[in-house]
Amino acid sequence: MNKIHLVEINSTNTYAKENIDKFEDKTVIYTDHQTAGRGRFTRKWFDLGSRNLYMTIVLHPGEKFIETYSNLTQYLALKTCKVLEAYGVNSQIKWPNDNLVNGKKIGGILSEAVFKGDKLKGIALGIGVNLNAKLEEVKAIPDRVATALNLEVNKPIDRDKFLDTLVEKFFEGYDDFLKEGFPSIREEYLKYSVLIGENITINHLNKQIQGKFKTINSDGTIQIETTSGSINLSIGDIMG
Repeated sequence: MNKIHLVEINSTNTYAKENIDKFEDKTVIYTDHQTAGRGRFTRKWFDLGSRNLYMTIVLHPGEKFIETYSNLTQYLALKTCKVLEAYGVNSQIKWPNDNLVNGKKIGGILSEAVFKGDKLKGIALGIGVNLNAKLEEVKAIPDRVATALNLEVNKPIDRDKFLDTLVEKFFEGYDDFLKEGFPSIREEYLKYSVLIGENITINHLNKQIQGKFKTINSDGTIQIETTSGSINLSIGDIMG
């Protein structure tokens, strides 16, 4: 595994995508500052300073894209829960890949595949985790209720130690996950998932869908019971 540290970059994912051919499989890129960090659906990821985690893992799993690669964000979200637990914090997953603590967002994940024609050149799997911030800083983040790990455990967090632990945990079962797919983590993923059994509103392709969150299927899609019947969605943004 190769680690690349950058003092400042627009986005670790953007940098990884633009240079995907230059990086070996399992290269880890992290930075002290992101000037244009991004989340899902073009959301901005706010830079809370150099003691927080802004990281992208470059993966070259194969030249043909398979469905399991779409579930890597869920796999990483689960591994992040495990690392947070080691700090004495009980975290949850808001489908598909937001990490929460006490209902407040602490981490987000963005996966972007790079293709040349039908050939998969690589995957940039990015994650941001709020590790060290002041209460007023997380309160100033718009459009979401957020927290940081130091606020939950009342002590500073060593960014590099957290990064190393998360990377180690990620690769611990990575090769097996590629072989077995989401079914191999589904039961555990369900234990960390919030809102199951509740009525939700989800934005799907610029359309709002309301219904009861029934479960998460064996392929990682969400099953919703609406007034028109049961539907499965592979992408979407649960409101709230």
